[in-house]
Amino acid sequence: MRKKSKSIPLNTMAQRFGAGIAVGKATIKDLHTFEEAEQSHRDDYHLFFLQEKGSTPIEIDFQKYKIKPSSVIYIHPNQIHRVGEFQNITLSFLAINNESLAPEYHKLLGDIAPVKPLLLKKETFALISEAVSLCIKLSERKHEKLYHSLLKDSCNTLVALIASQYLSQSRAVESLSRFEIIAKSFKASLEQNFVTIKKPAAYASMLNISIPYLNECVRNTTGQSVSHHIQQRVVLEAKRLLYHSTKTVKEIADELGYDDYPYFSRLFAKVTKMSPLTFRSKNLD
Repeated sequence: MRKKSKSIPLNTMAQRFGAGIAVGKATIKDLHTFEEAEQSHRDDYHLFFLQEKGSTPIEIDFQKYKIKPSSVIYIHPNQIHRVGEFQNITLSFLAINNESLAPEYHKLLGDIAPVKPLLLKKETFALISEAVSLCIKLSERKHEKLYHSLLKDSCNTLVALIASQYLSQSRAVESLSRFEIIAKSFKASLEQNFVTIKKPAAYASMLNISIPYLNECVRNTTGQSVSHHIQQRVVLEAKRLLYHSTKTVKEIADELGYDDYPYFSRLFAKVTKMSPLTFRSKNLD
């Protein structure tokens, strides 16, 4: 049975690992030995899994995936996730908080999220596995004078290796059209401001362009309007809170920046074709 709390459960780096970086390899017999991952939660750190043996079912923001051998996945701190039932898996992992992450990679990871599990070529998987092994070995050499620098730099190199695999699946920035660059900037701004800024005009102003031009860029690139993207982002957060917490609809509306919660309920129903309470009851275990 899915446990629910007043707020979405948050695993912190300090509670889980007691340090800003944790890297390791584990062979896990079944879900019971990894029980805390069964409950839906957020982390306050960036998380990377490299699947070596077996397969791991995982649910991320209402999307279900299966991480297969020779695959990697990145989970952003904003994303809610939980692991499904598995048996006899071997995986490597890296957990790293914002303070330990190189600033240029922090923005990069925000730009590529959300992502799906990525199946790697044999040689690429071998290279990343070697990088993980090096990071693990360095994490054990606490007597080194430059221990923290060695661990931080090696793990940031690992982050870059993984991120580069995701970037190779997308087009280079220099090849993007003006429309695509503006749409990308809008989405990044939306992710940072969707709770406080709901009007397309405000986003157009932030990007120093007109509202019609912003809409033209976003619609041309994504097929949907600026308002559609704003509503979808708000509703995703509402779904997270309805499913994973016990907050009332009014409390959720307040948290998402709506003083008029009946208006928020109508917006949710318009986007999902059901009321917030219907969504919650329909998704109860």
